[in-house]
Amino acid sequence: MDKLPVLAIISPCYNEEEVLPSTTQRLVALLDDMVQRGQVAQESRIVYVDDGSRDRTWELIEQYTQGGKVVGVKLAGNSGHQNALMAGMQSVVDWADAQITIDADLQDDIAVIPAMVRDYAQEGCDIVYGVRRERKTDTWFKRTTAQGFYKFMHHLGVKTVYNHADFRLMSRRATRQLLNYRERNLFLRGIVPLIGYKTAMEYYDRAERTAGESKYPLSKMLNFAIDGITSFSIRPVRLVLGLGGVFMLIALVMLVYVLVSYFSGRAVSGWASMILSIWFVGGCVLVGLGIVGEYIGKIYIEVKDRPRYNIEKIIKK
Repeated sequence: MDKLPVLAIISPCYNEEEVLPSTTQRLVALLDDMVQRGQVAQESRIVYVDDGSRDRTWELIEQYTQGGKVVGVKLAGNSGHQNALMAGMQSVVDWADAQITIDADLQDDIAVIPAMVRDYAQEGCDIVYGVRRERKTDTWFKRTTAQGFYKFMHHLGVKTVYNHADFRLMSRRATRQLLNYRERNLFLRGIVPLIGYKTAMEYYDRAERTAGESKYPLSKMLNFAIDGITSFSIRPVRLVLGLGGVFMLIALVMLVYVLVSYFSGRAVSGWASMILSIWFVGGCVLVGLGIVGEYIGKIYIEVKDRPRYNIEKIIKK
């Protein structure tokens, strides 16, 4: 690469007032060091995307933009983490040669960012994934469910990078390609691998959150998992169809059993077994309807084709 790449470090922010001062200090120091070492251009910037915060997050971002190293992107409302990432990428694609997305709490190790840039600038990688070596900082429940989710997505045929979240580098052409994907139900961890350009992985150890609260409680993690599954695979619907066939076979077996019992003069199983069967089959029917309804809901959201986010203002010195 003839000239130094212009790097944008994009961080979505939702009520990050507590962590933003230390995050800004660390990221500015990192950028200054990379500029001095000749790894990135002087025009490289940190891009904070305020996703409708209700605390002083945007006020702090406005202050940091005065120093010239920070760009502020304010969304008109809370659009969600994935949409905030896309808004940040859209806002930098015209001036940044490469961009790195990272959460504002900096639990992902920023020390691997120079290696990511090296993979891009020297090895020609368009996408570099930040991958966790292990999940020691997670609780047993979160670690088990997260690993189970990745394995389940793999069995469904969805391309994902194991133990990778949204800490990644993307070149300008990879970003432009990503922006062509128009889904409203975003699951970037499944979309980015579909781009297909040259990739690399950088492994790191994830730190514990030092301040503020996690923006992914159990309810949001469940919704995120459901979006990921239903946005990339129709196998759950086929599973419902398969279960329907199994229940029909069971019904035929029960019919044979009833007829044999009737003609042999033996008593047919009583009320309890019948009620249990009704409850079981009824529950399976409701689950099947719920899965199909989830897909119909996704179709409903997609066909409306509403904007995913609304950028209210951008501050760039």
